[in-house]
Amino acid sequence: MSLRRRGTAAVALSVAAALALTACGASDGEDKAGKDGGAGSKSVAQGGKDFGKAAEDTARMGTDAQPGQFPRTVTHALGRTEIKEKPQRVVVLDVGELDNVVSLGIRPVGWAASEGSKDIPEYLKKDIGEPKSVGTINNLNLEAINELKPDLILGSKLRAEKTYKDLSKIAPTVFSVRPGFTWKENYLLNAAALDRTADARKQLADYEAKAKKLGEDLGGKKPTITMLRYMPQFTRLYAQQSFIGTILKDAGLPRPKNQQVDKLAEEISPENIDRADADWIFTGVYGDPEKTKRDAAEDNPLWKTLTAVKEGRAKNVPDETWYLGLGVTAANSVLDDLRGFLVK
Repeated sequence: MSLRRRGTAAVALSVAAALALTACGASDGEDKAGKDGGAGSKSVAQGGKDFGKAAEDTARMGTDAQPGQFPRTVTHALGRTEIKEKPQRVVVLDVGELDNVVSLGIRPVGWAASEGSKDIPEYLKKDIGEPKSVGTINNLNLEAINELKPDLILGSKLRAEKTYKDLSKIAPTVFSVRPGFTWKENYLLNAAALDRTADARKQLADYEAKAKKLGEDLGGKKPTITMLRYMPQFTRLYAQQSFIGTILKDAGLPRPKNQQVDKLAEEISPENIDRADADWIFTGVYGDPEKTKRDAAEDNPLWKTLTAVKEGRAKNVPDETWYLGLGVTAANSVLDDLRGFLVK
């Protein structure tokens, strides 16, 4: 008998064991593998041996099924999964997958929040329906997932590799390699499982045209952009292999040299906040601002000497779209914000 058909009591031991494996510290939506995440997860985390090729690897995944064809088999980060019928009850295990399914017109039955905010992202509320919480991205509640009787589960190897076998007993499960700078490839992978590929491709094409138009409207002399984020563990300058890094690249917006690197981010301290210097600084805060070093950084006399600060171009931006959104709807919202700030 499948796990999906068993009662809660019958799966309690399996669920308890899996939950013990998923518990870990806070994460920001793009970076951390769980401390028990396994060798595969760590290999695609920032600094892992497979981090840099995650987008390329994900682009090779998907299905050769024709539109409307079910059953279909989807190749993904942890193997091949057969989906017998078009999914109707979808559970998402991360904020990127949440953006993806809602962008495709699907209301998930369950979702996992980020560690920084347990609330449904404000920018998705009008289209999301009423999904049930299945824990957080680093502390999944497998019992809650099972009770929702999903017919598809979407997540990533980085987040939940150790729970994949348990999840796949509940429902067909499709994993991307990792969230973050791979967001376009992840969108197409999720769309392949949902039989929404044409819609996803059109939305990505529209987004890319919108990004290109923003760059054109700014003309030849474009301002440099710093992406500064305060988190409980550290303060970061986001670099090229990040969600926001891909958006700035698509719009042709230049970065300070210390952010022109092929990694997720550079970590800095309040004492060297001058490394954030740029024509514009866009600042996000992950979780509770009081648990970060934001005050220490911006009380540093160096902060007041930065070009963007002196000229009134250091702006706070919504963390849930600029840093946590990880999908096409969030990306379009970021482009709208950038246009509002930069195009006069």
